[in-house]
Amino acid sequence: MTMFGEDKRKYRGRIAPTPSGFLHAGHAKTFGTAWQRARDAGGTLIYRNDDLDPQRTKPVYAQAAMEDLQALGIDWDEGPDLGGPCFPYNQSSRGSYYLKAWCKLLNAGCIYPCNKSRKEIADAGILSTDQEEYIYPSEFRPPLNGLAFKNPGSMNWRFRVPEDSKVIFDDICCGRQEFRGGEDFGDFLVWRKDGVASYELATVVDEISMSITEVVRGADLLRSTARQCLVFEALGKSIPRFYHCSLLLGSDGKKLSKSQRLSGSS
Repeated sequence: MTMFGEDKRKYRGRIAPTPSGFLHAGHAKTFGTAWQRARDAGGTLIYRNDDLDPQRTKPVYAQAAMEDLQALGIDWDEGPDLGGPCFPYNQSSRGSYYLKAWCKLLNAGCIYPCNKSRKEIADAGILSTDQEEYIYPSEFRPPLNGLAFKNPGSMNWRFRVPEDSKVIFDDICCGRQEFRGGEDFGDFLVWRKDGVASYELATVVDEISMSITEVVRGADLLRSTARQCLVFEALGKSIPRFYHCSLLLGSDGKKLSKSQRLSGSS
């Protein structure tokens, strides 16, 4: 069971736009909350460019995100130079950090290669409790022994969610959260066959290396947080506090998309 308590370290928060489209009002709300909490705590706010997926992210969106946030009065203490698109914390250049974590998880027996397609997983028909995702069947897992790899290679890798595991955390905004492995989520990707670390792995590695004490993000990522708690634990690192903002919905009642830039932005 994974839980966390109060973090006594000096506050370090982050805003981490994914430049796969323009920011919308929901992003502005979340990043504004992250900014306000960092300023109220007298702490440090880091800007990280989460351009992990080269197929989806574009520099034009990264530049637009910075311009839009600055127009809203949101500034940061570490990250891109406000005078230009220079990203010290740019996920696309941090592959060596993710590979090191992959090696540690492999040596600990926490991950395994996966050659099953989405269709094969769906055909097994095991749905999560909220019917939102298919649970990776335990019979698809390879045996624990015999995994002799020096690098991820051109294959997917999954995190082996411990049997009957329970992840509990007290979210500052949403309250107590509880997720059960094998019911609410199953074995999840940590590395993709195209050579890119997954969101779950890269995010954890970055929070660790940047000494983040509190993560502010949208409530749609609560389940991802549960997965990430297991990765923090497997890497032997402290879990930060979490603040999951309520989502802004469009007129159709659905989560906002990145199809339209923030109103009033150039």
